[in-house]
This record gives sequence, structure tokens and C-alpha cells, in this order.
Amino acid sequence: MLVAAAVAPLVGYWLNNPDDQRLVDLDVYRTGGEAVLAGRPVYDFVTPAPQLLPFTYPPIAALLAAPLAKMSWPVAQWVWTIGIFAALAVAAGHAFRPLLARAGRLWTPLLFAALMIACTYMMPIRDQVRFGQVDILLVALCVADCLARRPWWPRGLLIGLATAVKLTPGVFLIYLLITGFGRDGRPEQRRTLSMAVFTAALLTVLPFLVIPRDSTQFWFSALLDSGRVGANNATTNQSMRGMLLRLYLPDWLTTALWLALLAVVAWYGFRWARRAFATGDPLTGVALTGLMAVLLSPVAWIHHLAWMVVVLGALVAAAGDTRRLWVAAGVWLYYVLPIPWWGVTLRAAEIPVLSPVLGRVVQNAYGLGALALVWLLGHWLPRRARAAERAAAPPGHRDHPARA
Repeated sequence: MLVAAAVAPLVGYWLNNPDDQRLVDLDVYRTGGEAVLAGRPVYDFVTPAPQLLPFTYPPIAALLAAPLAKMSWPVAQWVWTIGIFAALAVAAGHAFRPLLARAGRLWTPLLFAALMIACTYMMPIRDQVRFGQVDILLVALCVADCLARRPWWPRGLLIGLATAVKLTPGVFLIYLLITGFGRDGRPEQRRTLSMAVFTAALLTVLPFLVIPRDSTQFWFSALLDSGRVGANNATTNQSMRGMLLRLYLPDWLTTALWLALLAVVAWYGFRWARRAFATGDPLTGVALTGLMAVLLSPVAWIHHLAWMVVVLGALVAAAGDTRRLWVAAGVWLYYVLPIPWWGVTLRAAEIPVLSPVLGRVVQNAYGLGALALVWLLGHWLPRRARAAERAAAPPGHRDHPARA
């Protein structure tokens, strides 16, 4: 009840938005489902004016959206919004489990409600409600698959489903690969990878049997047209490529810089994700991999940063480390404030030097913040953990060379 009361103003605001601006991405999903049911080409339609949005997801997503198309528009809005908060509860429950476990039975429900409310008001989650987006559901699927203690489903099934519905969760196939093979590889990770690849492949091939024309059009035409998803240089694209596009360099130079950054950030992020898993911290490994889904993608809108829920969970996981709690509070506030839009305002002010330089930096705030968080989770967090271990060790063992 506390969560419902706290988020009611947000939900009420967006669900009472003008019809042509209300849950516009949900409208895309429903219209894709309607196209499937009516036998119309899925990738040739756009939603009604003024949005005119095309369906950009793989064919399996259109098939799964068919039930939404059978609902009335008001019912679909409420069903989807409730689903967003259910998915957030799953993601937060797994991400903050170490913190909740220390709260005690009496305080756990109240703490969980507070965490749900705090997460809801971060801009990436607010945008889930505003647009009726699917990202928090994909986060919940991947997090549950990686962190559930005793899953009732075959591990890997949910990652495969998420990857088939929207390609960016495919970074978790890389995570499972690097944690399943090599010197510290785990057999259970290899089994999870096999199930994830099998599920994703099955759900990719299946639509060729049901809607073959649409499947062919997506994989060989629509997927290659990055302009279908919107202006790639818009402020809302906070991926590394989006930040580079806003520099308005020659296309060949933008591509070269992006590929170089792609290689460096992928190497650094996955390296630390693998190390986190190997040292018994899969939560941080999942958070780092989620950041890779944002940074490495050619297009990552602000709502794709729903992975901040998991990042916050990794930051507050350690017991008794108040500095980590303060850092997590700072990260939370950073993603609550609409900082990129401050950059847009600053650039529009046309103040010499300040507007074109600082304005552009502020405009890229969420993407630059995600890059900083990769370093924070990969480098700073393990150092804090080692410092805490040394502080907790008996006095005679704190400076032992083997532990240094």
C-alpha cells in the first residue's frame, strides 16, 4: 500500500497524458500484435499521428504482443503499468537481497517498499511508466535467471527469452560464456549458456514458421536500418555511439572512434564482470553486464538504463560500509535528476565556449555516468571489499603479505 500511494502521482500523471502521448511504446507493441492477428505486414506500419512510430523489435515480440492487441486500450495500459511494477519488484528483490537480508523480518517489508519507491523515481524507471516500455521486464528476466537461488525453470531460459525479444540482453550470452569457460569456468554456467542459446535460437526460428514474410523483412532489412528507432544523435540516446554522434564528426571518424571505444569498454567491463563472478560476487557481475548492454549498443535510450536498479543493489550489498551507501545515494540522485536536459538548455543558451563545451558534456551525463559506474563497480568496489576484509581480520593478519 505504501508503494502504491507513493507512485500513484507518477502513474496518474502519465496515464492521464493526452491520448497521442500516452504510453506510446505500448501502442507500438499493441499495433504490432494487431498486425499479426490481421495478417498485415508488421514492419510496414507506423502508429497514428503525431508519433508515427514503427515496430522495431524481433518478430517473436510481435507474436507475444498479440494478447495485448486483444485488450481494449485502457485495459492494456493498466495491465502493462502493473506489469512494470511487478517486474521492478522482481528486479529489486534480487538486486537488494543482501541488504534486505540484514534488515530483519520486522523491517524488511518497509525497507523493500522504500527501495521500490526510490527506484521508481529514477528517470530510467519513470520513463518505463511514461512510455510503457519493456526494459524493466528484460532486466527482471536476466537478473532472476542469474541470481535466483533455486529457480523452478531451467536456468538460461529467461535470458534466452529476453535476448529473443530485444537483442541487447544478448550481452548476457557473453557473460555466461566468459564465466563458464576458462581457468575459473563453472559447469553450471556452461549449462545455463546452452539453455539460453537454445531458447533464443528457437524463438528466433519459430516466427519464420508463423510469419515468414515479417521474419525475413526484419532480419534482412528492418534490423539494418538504425534510423527506424529514431534520431540516433538525440539526447535520449546515451550510448557511446550516441555521445559520439553528437560531436558531428565525419561519419568514418565517428565509426572508427566508436569501434575503438567498443573494444576497450567491452574488454574492461566483461573482464571485471568475470572477476566479480569468480570471487563470489555475481550481483556485481550482473550489474556490469547490464551496463555493457547500454554502452555497447548503437542506440540506448534513457529508459534502457533501468539497469541502475541492479547497480544500486551491488553498491549497497556490503554490510557496514557507509561510504558505499553514500556513493549509492549519490548515484541514485544523479539518475533522478534530468541532467541531460540541463545540457540541452545550456546549449540552447548559446553562451560562448560554455554552451558548446560544458553543455555537450552535461547533455551526455547519463552515458558518461554509466562509463564511470563501470570503473566504480570494476575497480573501486573490489578495493572497498578488500579494505573491509582487512579491517575485519584479526590484528596479526591485517598486514600479512599473502593478503595484501
